[in-house]
Amino acid sequence: MKLSQLKSAQWLCPLFLSLGLMGSQLLTAQSQAQSVYPNKPIKIVVGFAPGSSSDVAARVTGDKLGQVIGQSVIVENKPGGSSGVAAKAVSMLPPDGYTLYLSTVANVINTVAKGASETDLSKDLTAVSMIGSVPNILVVHPSLNVNTLSELIQLLKSKPNEIAYASAGNGTALHMAAMLFSMMADVKMIHVPYQGSNAAMADLLAGRTSVMFVPASTVMQHVNTGKLKAIASTGLKRSSIASEIPTLNELGLTGFESTVWFGLMSPNGLPESIDANLNKAIAQAIQSPEVQQQFKAQGIETSYLNSKDFAAYIKSENDKWTKVIKNSNIKLY
Repeated sequence: MKLSQLKSAQWLCPLFLSLGLMGSQLLTAQSQAQSVYPNKPIKIVVGFAPGSSSDVAARVTGDKLGQVIGQSVIVENKPGGSSGVAAKAVSMLPPDGYTLYLSTVANVINTVAKGASETDLSKDLTAVSMIGSVPNILVVHPSLNVNTLSELIQLLKSKPNEIAYASAGNGTALHMAAMLFSMMADVKMIHVPYQGSNAAMADLLAGRTSVMFVPASTVMQHVNTGKLKAIASTGLKRSSIASEIPTLNELGLTGFESTVWFGLMSPNGLPESIDANLNKAIAQAIQSPEVQQQFKAQGIETSYLNSKDFAAYIKSENDKWTKVIKNSNIKLY
């Protein structure tokens, strides 16, 4: 090597070393930035239209969660396929904690009823935390002349497949609640599915059907005016907005639970550190007086579960509804 080349090389070496250090520092800074979660807005995708109970649960939780974490939480509605469209879309995104999915019991029912074509919450998404649930009330039209669960079961047993119950549609959560009741009480009724709960309620109030499972927030006004009779609620514990109504669980149908629950989920592969941060913040948000007050006003019970317990709950729901559908021996779709 010539002297001039050697001098040039000696001059370039510190430059390359400096550039290398700068590159290393840049990568370190990027890594540190990625580890600071969250450092940008978070999105919650809801599979139902604005104004639905799922949408309300997501927005109330998201507003408080944003205050806790110091970042905006945006709700995006992506209705379709009984929330299946939204679940599929989120499952294909990166698990960075910046897009979450508001899952419900509808997802479990979809998977059990439709099979592999649906997004399986236990396999295709990662549980983050459960946030709440809406209990149903088993109500009857006064013309049925029953006042207690035992009287209703006795009547249904004496008239198998003669008394009609309404639902918001085939395969809906309200339909599944009635199917679970029929299985556990060993009774048979006629199912009358409607296009939505409003139409079903109208016919129930008119006495054209006799029995229905209805969200507590929707039906209590009709119970309080005597237009319908409340027999029991469907949570494991009594509803905070209808505490005087006993549960089916305490009245003898041990273990009966059928609620519209809500939980936050992530695409698979969510880092443990992000999951821990999210769970801490979500727990703080939904246990706050503001969220509890707003939830109660909408008939939603706060029901926090961490990621491990929420995953176990989803599995138990899957097992339960699989058993109900197989026992009923019917096709929902």
